[in-house]
Amino acid sequence: MGGLSGAGGHDAGVGSCGWWLVGISVCTAYPASAAWRGFRCRLVRFTHAAADEPMSETRSDHRPIRSYVRREGRLTSGQRRALDELWPRYGLPLPAGGEILDHRRAFGRDAPTCLEIGFGDGGALLEMAEQNPQRNFLGAEVHRPGVGRLLLALEARGIANVRVLCEDGIAVLSALSRQSLAAIYLYFPDPWPKKKHHKRRIVQAAFIDLVATRLTTGGCFHFATDWQPYAEQALERLEQSGQMENCAGVGRFSPRPAERPATKFERRGRALGHGVWDIVMSRVG
Repeated sequence: MGGLSGAGGHDAGVGSCGWWLVGISVCTAYPASAAWRGFRCRLVRFTHAAADEPMSETRSDHRPIRSYVRREGRLTSGQRRALDELWPRYGLPLPAGGEILDHRRAFGRDAPTCLEIGFGDGGALLEMAEQNPQRNFLGAEVHRPGVGRLLLALEARGIANVRVLCEDGIAVLSALSRQSLAAIYLYFPDPWPKKKHHKRRIVQAAFIDLVATRLTTGGCFHFATDWQPYAEQALERLEQSGQMENCAGVGRFSPRPAERPATKFERRGRALGHGVWDIVMSRVG
């Protein structure tokens, strides 16, 4: 999401993959394979609704506020092949009609499940999945080149504990049942630095409520950014929610956890002299 980029950096995000109507649209941009035909893409609009409801925030002209900008780029032939041929193996569509997403069935096992929102090119997600084969990993990303790259890498490395959703991360959270996730990762979302764009930042009160309800007791939400003002705002909002506690202590940022892979955007930022701020919150009972 020009806001939810995760490992994908500041222009990978949480959003949808098709043409938008008010709430749900049919995606027409995918390859015309049986795997993608009829694939539905969802736009979840932010509102301060109940945590089980999709969030929305409306503008005066009734168009949704997006926390991402699509800069998809060109699909390579390999990425197109991956979307056509590998999606049935690794892809996971959201259920229609507001049904709960049964991720355990998709993995064929009951194991602690983690979600990365906006995985970008999938590098961090791949590394975490390889290092933690006892866990299931869900990845949400709206940009098809990134999805295609991840599918190819999963096939090449023979990784079986990842399922991919080409969906808005908020839609994915909304489709999951309460207390179903051991961890949620949001790495390097778009900071929307201009004040007039702060409303597009993903870490808002309604998003925090949704995150907290999807985590198991003791589950963690891990946020990382290279934009200090965003880090400070996110820390304040997360601590104000009262649903999660700061693992580093009130008002403190966490040292980078050893299990968080460095993303290419982090390395790029550090090369430019940027700092990185990590926040790790734990769901309280």
